Amino acid sequence: MSSVAFLIGGGWDRAEVYAPFLRAAGGDGPPRVGCLVLDEGDGAAQFERWATALREAGPCTPVPLLVPLGGRFEPEAALAGIDGLLVCGGLTPAYQDALAGCLERLPELLAARGVPYAGFSAGAALAARRAVVGGWLVDGVPVCPEETGEDLAEVEVRAGLGLVPFAVDVHAAQWGTLARLVAAVGRGEVPYGVAVDENTLLTVTAGEARVSGTGRVHVVRPTADGDALVRSHRAGDGFPVA
Repeated sequence: MSSVAFLIGGGWDRAEVYAPFLRAAGGDGPPRVGCLVLDEGDGAAQFERWATALREAGPCTPVPLLVPLGGRFEPEAALAGIDGLLVCGGLTPAYQDALAGCLERLPELLAARGVPYAGFSAGAALAARRAVVGGWLVDGVPVCPEETGEDLAEVEVRAGLGLVPFAVDVHAAQWGTLARLVAAVGRGEVPYGVAVDENTLLTVTAGEARVSGTGRVHVVRPTADGDALVRSHRAGDGFPVA
């Protein structure tokens, strides 16, 4: 697991959820933040959304790292001169495709270069070793709204970056995705999981995770009898990571 990861559950109302990430990336001057954006034809405009939020959170220099739809991210060259990496939001399965060729190399590079990782929505989901990338059905039964399925029908779990040991779902309260994560945990597809509300940050370090922002983080753990237990945490709360 990376030494630190910053997981943002989505939303645009609170630029300050980026501030801890900027502090971790900063050194003698404003950090250069690489913003990995899946470019579906409007990548430059999408980059500006995150660049604006980052600048509102603190002094920094956002750098666009645009990957065309169907392309692959090559981290060795992209991370040159970068102090922090933000993997942005969009279609989660397509982001997983873009990162599929560097799922082991990217975490190693981040650790070797001391570059902190932040994930917004799709980027947060892909920080997991086993990533819930979308879907709204389990064996044909709806578990969350169809419009949250990310162009997938059945709930799908794919390989992620392994920066955190739990699965991550996002927009939890706003999109009703907590039930999707409960289903993935209950079926044993992921060891346990966290569902993060919008405008909420989960900061994960070795052995601990801490919540900040306006929403909650919902931790889903399996029980001995095959059920799932959910505990919600508010800003200021922490819980152990194992």
